[in-house]
Amino acid sequence: MDHSSDYKNVRGLSRGLLLLNTLNRLDGGASVGELALLSGLHRTTVRRLLETLAHEGYVSRSPSDDSFRLALKVRELSEGFRDEQWVSALAAPLLGELMREVVWPTDITTMDVDAMVVRETTHRFSRLSFHRSMVGRRLPLLQTASGRTWLAYCPDNERAQIVEMLAQREGAEYQLAREPAQLAALLRRVRQNGYGENYRGWGQEARIASIAVPLTTDTRIVGCLNLVWIASAMSVEQAAARHLSALQRVATQIGQHISGEVF
Repeated sequence: MDHSSDYKNVRGLSRGLLLLNTLNRLDGGASVGELALLSGLHRTTVRRLLETLAHEGYVSRSPSDDSFRLALKVRELSEGFRDEQWVSALAAPLLGELMREVVWPTDITTMDVDAMVVRETTHRFSRLSFHRSMVGRRLPLLQTASGRTWLAYCPDNERAQIVEMLAQREGAEYQLAREPAQLAALLRRVRQNGYGENYRGWGQEARIASIAVPLTTDTRIVGCLNLVWIASAMSVEQAAARHLSALQRVATQIGQHISGEVF
């Protein structure tokens, strides 16, 4: 028996969440009047809700102009949410549809400190796959299409911190991080093309090639979607001509689904 309608919605909670979402979309703070206008709530209701949220530590009030902004405690709301959850809930079904169109395997990756991690893949389903176990595999940032795409589209301050960290490591695989002009030119090309690429450039996988596009929401990059193939089968240019539009279409759909969900 479905008991989903046995209880009425708690209107105050719904309104409080509405204010949090409204503040999240704004740059900086907002006054009670601005929030009332944007939310459609009465000013008195907005003031009461904000005072409650401030008391609980989720918003803070500026003493200089009486504006409100999100406080650090809001981040705790997302600490229990993992990348795997939005991938499995929103992206995995679209990957199945994409595989029927492009045939070659595709992966969804997300950033994890110093590497892109494969969260979902069609390798185990694609008849052209050469790896059956990919979920959880870490892909180097400087040598793979996904890693280069992330670096090209992530915020400047994040990129600078990552590159600085990689530049301090020994080994040829990190040399590009110590060559800022060459790296900057590569990332400019990624943004101009709309995709990152790797053609036999990853030492562990010298026989493969890949292109990757960013997965973005309204405000940020959240991951990458790549296509992997045997390098001898086609060039990067041929792969882009045949499959880039499909990758970009599915990436847009995934981004729209993520933006429309509340986690």
